[in-house]
Amino acid sequence: MSQVELSFVVPAYNEENFIEGTLGTIDTVAMKKCSSYEIVVVNDGSADKTLVNARKYAVKNNHVKIISYSKNLGKGHAVKTGFMNTKGNVVFFTDSDMEIDLEKIHDYVNALKKADIVIASKKHKQSYVEVPLSRRILSECFNALVRIFTGVPLKDTQSGLKAMKKSAFINIIPRLAVKRYAFDVELLAVANLYGLKVVEMPVDIKLEAKFKPTEMWHMFMDLLGIAYRLRIIHWYQRPVQTKNGFKKHVSIYP
Repeated sequence: MSQVELSFVVPAYNEENFIEGTLGTIDTVAMKKCSSYEIVVVNDGSADKTLVNARKYAVKNNHVKIISYSKNLGKGHAVKTGFMNTKGNVVFFTDSDMEIDLEKIHDYVNALKKADIVIASKKHKQSYVEVPLSRRILSECFNALVRIFTGVPLKDTQSGLKAMKKSAFINIIPRLAVKRYAFDVELLAVANLYGLKVVEMPVDIKLEAKFKPTEMWHMFMDLLGIAYRLRIIHWYQRPVQTKNGFKKHVSIYP
């Protein structure tokens, strides 16, 4: 694949029931925008048939590339791995569970004309959101902590749809350390540190699952780590390491 306009990175962990539908949806909406795009699926050590079903779809669609490794390392690691294997000028991150309506991606691409990264925000006045009350409350608390600990002036960092100019983030993504829950926070904190412009866009989203206490604890610990690296040791300003350790255990299926 030579010239690629859009790249979609799809991290997937135990999504055997959704992965083919998600890839089909991305295909449908991407074809309306351009003919030059790729979909990079990152199988994050799934224990079900996610890899099998993704490969089944890829066999019939040569613009789909699958990256897979045997151990579950977290969404952040999967997104970072996928990004480093994209070819597009614009890179989308989207979840694989079909909880977000992807029809708005054309608006996100247009918004990138005036921004470096465009993020879905449940707080946008034009967003349509269905979320359990407990999850809504915990999300509000977490986002308040994000603003306090990192200084990122955003009310929603965690929605699973983001679009960015690859050229703006090619030297930022390798700096990120969070492998799991708070990857989005770290991404936006470093973008803010380097003065990149962020635009928040509306999203239609339906979230049924509730946060687990262990997930909230891990997200909080990730946030403390980000704040420590950002404000105490200034870790994100250090030179980027040239070695990419994740390549040691990755298998790529064109």
